Amino acid sequence: MPTLEYYIILSIILFLIGLFGFLSRRNLIVILISIEIMLNGLIILFAAISYFTKDISGYIIVFFIIAMAAAEAAIGLSLVVLIYKRLRTVYSDEITNFKG
Repeated sequence: MPTLEYYIILSIILFLIGLFGFLSRRNLIVILISIEIMLNGLIILFAAISYFTKDISGYIIVFFIIAMAAAEAAIGLSLVVLIYKRLRTVYSDEITNFKG
């Protein structure tokens, strides 16, 4: 049976992978995927802490993180599609001149 420490280590690894992808990549789709990986790390952390402490508040936070991740994915991907239609690129370096 995995202990709480294993879940904490897994969530930290997922969060750091997502953070590295967010900071190092310039493709907007990869940035959105990196944000989702970071949120999944938080979900694992809160669910594990809630399971091992027998407290329901962690599961409530997990529910809201899942809802926020779904909204972020929908809004983020729709913005990426609109930016691609307008500029024909999805790289964040080339979008800096997009104003107004």
